[in-house]
Amino acid sequence: MPRVSRAEAQQHRQQVIDETSRLIREKGASQVSVPEAMAAAGLTHGGFYRHFSSKDDLVAQALRAAFGERREAMDRLTGEGPAEGPEEGPSPRTEFVSRYLSTVHRDNPGGGCPAATLGAEAARAEPGSAVRTAFTAGLRDLVDGLQRLDGDGRETALADLSTLVGAILLARASDDAELSEEILTAARHHLTTPGA
Repeated sequence: MPRVSRAEAQQHRQQVIDETSRLIREKGASQVSVPEAMAAAGLTHGGFYRHFSSKDDLVAQALRAAFGERREAMDRLTGEGPAEGPEEGPSPRTEFVSRYLSTVHRDNPGGGCPAATLGAEAARAEPGSAVRTAFTAGLRDLVDGLQRLDGDGRETALADLSTLVGAILLARASDDAELSEEILTAARHHLTTPGA
């Protein structure tokens, strides 16, 4: 069997990270096996240890990628990344809140915020573990991004993040479509209406 080039190996590694990032947000890290993650990337699990030291290493890297996606979305809204559309319309903060608290985000956790899908698992991970460390770093990055969107201080960003994550988590957990939508609407109103 021919050896893959360094560039191909890096591409394969990134495919595994990307697919694992999606899978763990859809199913939870504990429900995703190494063979499943490798198969999702179109690879056999035999080569796993050429790319990662352990499943926790893979999950931590997948978490970093998932949090990176959220931050890139924030940066595009503040003009620090590639432009996403016309400059007229709602403020970057209002746009981010509206997208985060949307039915699209609620119904597609695989491409959504890892804080809302993996917070409980990260809380159960050992302090200092690769997973817990990556999750904490991702939270810090989201708080920093929200501070830029808000133009307010850290306390406001922390409260906003808590509301966003809690609302999307509760909306996903409810099997009552009307209640789920009410949760999203109430949180959007709270975060985007002055004096609410």
